[in-house]
Amino acid sequence: MDGARGDDRGTTERVLTLLGLLQQRRVWTGPELADRLGVTSRTVRRDVERLRTLGYPVHAGQGVGGGYRLGPGQELPPLLLDDQEAIATAVSLLAGAGGAVAGAGDAALQALTKLDQVLPTRLRHEVRALSGSVEFFGGGRTPVDPEVLMTLARACRDEVEAGFDYSPSEFGREVPPGSEVRRRRVEPYRLVASDRRWYLLAYDLDRDDWRTFRVDRMTDASARTWRFRPREAPDAATYVQEGVASRVYSHQARFLVHASAGTVRAQIPASAAVVRGRGSGRCEVLSGGERLDAVLMHVLLLGHDFEVLDPPELGERCRELAERLMSAGATAAPVVAPVPDPEKP
Repeated sequence: MDGARGDDRGTTERVLTLLGLLQQRRVWTGPELADRLGVTSRTVRRDVERLRTLGYPVHAGQGVGGGYRLGPGQELPPLLLDDQEAIATAVSLLAGAGGAVAGAGDAALQALTKLDQVLPTRLRHEVRALSGSVEFFGGGRTPVDPEVLMTLARACRDEVEAGFDYSPSEFGREVPPGSEVRRRRVEPYRLVASDRRWYLLAYDLDRDDWRTFRVDRMTDASARTWRFRPREAPDAATYVQEGVASRVYSHQARFLVHASAGTVRAQIPASAAVVRGRGSGRCEVLSGGERLDAVLMHVLLLGHDFEVLDPPELGERCRELAERLMSAGATAAPVVAPVPDPEKP
């Protein structure tokens, strides 16, 4: 039995080596592969069939210029990466997770989590050093510590408790880094990327409730080995967006806007308001602020007809402001159109 297991292990290693060779060069002849692997051409043919069974589309061509080549398939099978390729891939994924690639943050983080699970320890310090040399400009996300992001991603994946020091915001305003830092213990569920920042949806064990945390305000993140039983969780993206756009503020307001949801979403950042389609070219806008007048002004400046749904006092405020604007317009000097000169062409 031990000998059989040894033969299987030798075959597996040889097939993986064959796959690595096919990924290095476009075409290999049968004798070239046999020479590299130290086997016969017949063994190469059998190993090629093993790869095909695993889902790798290995094509064989005859005659001059023929040979074995790895082609595109219906599904994406595993890739073999050497050390330098693994480092380059990890750093590129970190850049994508950081927002350098529009819309790629979530997918990049998921791929990075998978790669992190199998990345050799000897390569981790090189990935960390290289990722520290990557910076972004323009409208990218707020920078976060890659180690914190990866720690949280692993904790979400493994369903283990996590802890971190957290500097919260106060009444929607920024707090200087390091002030009012508190240790938080959570059951992490999902990492959510907005157009500006990374957020963590987690169940706060000390407050016994769901909370949204900004990853850029976290330090000293760590994951425990204590696993938790997943609770019934809210939809992560919806919960985080509503929290960022509304619940974090002292006042919330809802409007019915007479324009399509797609039109309004193009005018308002996702972090500033939640936009829900209501059919027939209308949508509902949920937003918040420290002053309702400011929220009202933002909706007014969208340039569409709208109605106030909540709170009721905001409707009364609209009437007050309308009367004030009418009064201001009544006292303004009328605009007199210039009289055209008949002698000018």
